[in-house]
Amino acid sequence: MPMKKVYCFTLVFLACMYINHVQAKKVKFAVNMNGQVINANGIHVSGDFQTAAGFAGGDWQANTTLMTKETDTNIYCVIVDIPAFSKYEYKFVNGDQFYEVEFVPVESRVGYNFNDNRWFYVDSIANDTTFAGAILFSGNAPAGHKLVRYLVDMQSVASVLKSGVHIAGNFQNWNPALVRLYSFGDSIYEIISYVDTGNYEFKYYNGNSLATSENVPSSCAVNSNRAIYVTKDTVLNAVCFSKCFTCTNTGFETEMSMINYQIFPNPSTGFFSINFNDLITYHHVTLMDVTGKEIGDYDIYNDHSFSIQKTALSSGVYFINVMSGNGLRSSHKLIVN
Repeated sequence: MPMKKVYCFTLVFLACMYINHVQAKKVKFAVNMNGQVINANGIHVSGDFQTAAGFAGGDWQANTTLMTKETDTNIYCVIVDIPAFSKYEYKFVNGDQFYEVEFVPVESRVGYNFNDNRWFYVDSIANDTTFAGAILFSGNAPAGHKLVRYLVDMQSVASVLKSGVHIAGNFQNWNPALVRLYSFGDSIYEIISYVDTGNYEFKYYNGNSLATSENVPSSCAVNSNRAIYVTKDTVLNAVCFSKCFTCTNTGFETEMSMINYQIFPNPSTGFFSINFNDLITYHHVTLMDVTGKEIGDYDIYNDHSFSIQKTALSSGVYFINVMSGNGLRSSHKLIVN
């Protein structure tokens, strides 16, 4: 698969205003104002980083952190020095008053406790500049890219290593030390990435080396990795580390007692059928894609065979979850060519 250009809080430096207060890490904020009427008072960024960066008046001031227009573009930016290994929240302002702040889409928000700020995590003190990309004002991603928000639940892991939870994939050359995830609580770690439309494979790591990789079960794996096909801004489900599904509140994946059924043909080239080899009169079937999005939901009564036409599905990997009338559950992977 050809590699695709990606912004994932990766390390990029472009010329723009640089506010130097000799802290631990340079961070570039940038916003694409394409389609916006630019306020005469300029474009600003406001957030909880402003005190650490040395701006007068403290955090969440709408008029102190002015952004500079990059030559021959609609992009405005500012570079600040702020401490590493911290999470920061912010918003862009078209003007210098807080009522002129952007509307942040749901996918980009902190999202917890009704918090509608943007956020990112500074995970390095390397001598470079952390840059998320020139995000569209009131948008989710840089122009031409899609947001992907990765989440993993670590509650089934005995302990999270001091080096932290990371992600690696073909969107960043499989480097497990490059992208560290942040936890807002409840053992869930996450990060926001910006990618082109396309297929991506990835894994989570309890640490920052290849040896700390999760083992993705074959029932939800593609080439032993997790997989996603990105066509739009996407927030993934908080999957359990080394599991196919979400964790229970006891810290482990829901136990899947097996139901005796078959899927044929698999891989499917035209249609597929589910044949139940039991005496149970009711089955509930849920069809999901690799992102965890529900594609179909079916109640099957007094019938031991059920078919779906391929015309209802795009090519790719799907998961069929079945729950029977007696409470047994099972899951299988389906490949549609």
